[in-house]
Amino acid sequence: MTSFIKYLSGLVIALLLVVAVFIGLSWAPDRPAAELAERWAPAPSEFMTLAGMPVHYRDQGPRDAAQTVLLLHGTSASLHTWEGWVASLEDEYRVVSLDLPGFGLTGPFVEHDDYSIDAYTTFMGQALDAFGIDQAVIAGNSFGGEVAWETALAMPERVTGLILVDAAGYPMQAQSMPLGFRIAQMPALSGVMNRVLPRSVIESSVRNVYGDPAQVTDELVDRYYDLTLREGNRAALSQRFAKVAWRDESGERLATLQQPTLVIWGGQDRLIPPENGERFARDMPNAELVMFDELGHVPQEEDPQATVAVARVFLAQLGDVRGSTDDADDNG
Repeated sequence: MTSFIKYLSGLVIALLLVVAVFIGLSWAPDRPAAELAERWAPAPSEFMTLAGMPVHYRDQGPRDAAQTVLLLHGTSASLHTWEGWVASLEDEYRVVSLDLPGFGLTGPFVEHDDYSIDAYTTFMGQALDAFGIDQAVIAGNSFGGEVAWETALAMPERVTGLILVDAAGYPMQAQSMPLGFRIAQMPALSGVMNRVLPRSVIESSVRNVYGDPAQVTDELVDRYYDLTLREGNRAALSQRFAKVAWRDESGERLATLQQPTLVIWGGQDRLIPPENGERFARDMPNAELVMFDELGHVPQEEDPQATVAVARVFLAQLGDVRGSTDDADDNG
């Protein structure tokens, strides 16, 4: 009996040492936004105070362009996910990208802790006003896609078109969920992860959403990891997941949207499967679907050249339609 107790005590001590080493190697407290901005907010990044938050944004391309394109990232991402698109579009369009509240360098809401979709659409109205944007084409990936179409519902007069990239909104039947998202939805673990976060968790999560995980570079993982550590972001993510409420009537609501809509989807998306893209195209009266069979949940980041080429065609067609309408109004 004595030897068993000694064995058990030794095992407990060994386990405690393993836990201590794990915590020591994975210790990752919040990092100040100013510190992270040195690497992740070079020009043309800027900050504006909006609703008490230091909103990180980039406003590129000609200010007097005929069309403005507003780009919204997904959960735990940042404006950097659109860099390839911006490089292609800024010659012809005013292109505004920003870090949504709770993510990137913007960080959590300051005036409240409401991470419902309604809080984000309210923020979008404030952002459009702050940027002096009367009307825009809004492109959004994943959660950003949901914010985009919800904004179009809330203020249709300000949204001239939509580009929904693997967008959220329908009840989601995920075939595979990134490890980081699963942890953030577990109250018992999410608190611990506010101080302890192995880089491997972020790497696994990013690789999970790519159609070809080999495309995930060390710098890409660095970016997602660093910005996850931005002070307040991990707590905000848990609060955001607590507010997720997929609405069964989404199809009925989407059917009321009249804006021309381009739906882009990655055929290898296991978080929001391609069937959801087909449903968007079916439920929205003026939508077309383009499927990229080899890409995953963030196709605009995984293959910006191929995906933005489709977006450019859509924007050109949208501009032609608007131009014809303006001419008709002038002649009328």
